Amino acid sequence: MESLHRTIGVIISACFLIVILTGCGKGPEEDGRELKTITIGSKHFTEQEIIAEIMAQMIEMNTDMKVIRKFNLGGTMVCFNALKSGDIDLYAEYTGTGLVNILKRKAQNDPEEVYQVVKETFHEEFGLVWLKPFGFNNTYTLTMRKRHAEKLGIKRISDIALHRNLLQPGFDAEFLERPDGYPGLAKKYGFTFKKRPKQMDPGLMYKACAEGAVDIIDGFATDGRISAYNLFVLEDDRSFFPPYYAAPLVREEVLAGNPKIDNVLIRLAGTISDETMQRLNFQVDKEEKRASLVARNFLLERKLIGE
Repeated sequence: MESLHRTIGVIISACFLIVILTGCGKGPEEDGRELKTITIGSKHFTEQEIIAEIMAQMIEMNTDMKVIRKFNLGGTMVCFNALKSGDIDLYAEYTGTGLVNILKRKAQNDPEEVYQVVKETFHEEFGLVWLKPFGFNNTYTLTMRKRHAEKLGIKRISDIALHRNLLQPGFDAEFLERPDGYPGLAKKYGFTFKKRPKQMDPGLMYKACAEGAVDIIDGFATDGRISAYNLFVLEDDRSFFPPYYAAPLVREEVLAGNPKIDNVLIRLAGTISDETMQRLNFQVDKEEKRASLVARNFLLERKLIGE
């Protein structure tokens, strides 16, 4: 009998210990414990890699956290789904992209209204937090060779309608499908190109346009290759493109036990203008500097990190 009592006691103690150790199934992120590592992702173009590096180096230099880099993952939905699933903890997203491409809402033109909509809705629906924007607005543009645009008298997007049969467009895959891309643009301005748009890699479009392989491309306002290749940005005279202010997007559970992440990244708020982002992009795309070096030099210039 005594042996039986000892056996039952051991079993009860073991069960009690298991309950304590498992913590009802919660992991370190779920109960808000401090993390030792953070995984930062990025989309597959230059600006994203630079911004991801800036965030990574800020965290590394101002906290004791180790940063795992998962850069150049792919397009918007690849990064967004990776964030939701926990494959990454943080990446830089654009307010207009969040509004139109992810939430499937109609485009709005007021930057603060767009930010508030995505901030509130992402938190309620996905448990994701938008931190303060970096400062630059990387809105979509339609871009042409400067001399070609001058020859045809094209200054605004609406001017394209008179020459739509002559122009060969080249657009990246996302722009061809996004509601705030070619489909929505064609509807807003009332025309489509006679020549079918060529699907192009975002990294090759500017050079292709400059060399005449295509006549018009979807560009990004902060891309340094616009000036480098002497290209011309057409005026969005019907205000089709929403604001695309870049900001850190992070999982709420990551912030719960790690407020220092917000405390560090908020120091980047409003520090990067459109012109500054153009310069940083140019240094990587044309001067062929490493994104990590460009990011470090920017942080040193702004005295956000020490030597």
